[in-house]
Amino acid sequence: MHKQWDVRLSFDEDGTHTSCQASLIGQGAPGLAGHGQAERSTQDRPVSRIGEELAAARALGALAEQLRDQAAGEVDRESHRVGYLMY
Repeated sequence: MHKQWDVRLSFDEDGTHTSCQASLIGQGAPGLAGHGQAERSTQDRPVSRIGEELAAARALGALAEQLRDQAAGEVDRESHRVGYLMY
């Protein structure tokens, strides 16, 4: 059986602040999303790619944490052994 989940990254930027929403999409995906932000210093050149990369990394980290927590909760419920999943 083959399944596929994709990650969608959506960005909003105002010249100083960049935010990113990372969402899992696809059939059977758990419907989780992570949010990340970056802020450009007034002393830095306005290179939007850097803010996008940083905001995306933070959003993906938040998404990974949610996914790990959800899996751990499901393992706990299924195995009846709290804290069984190590990460």
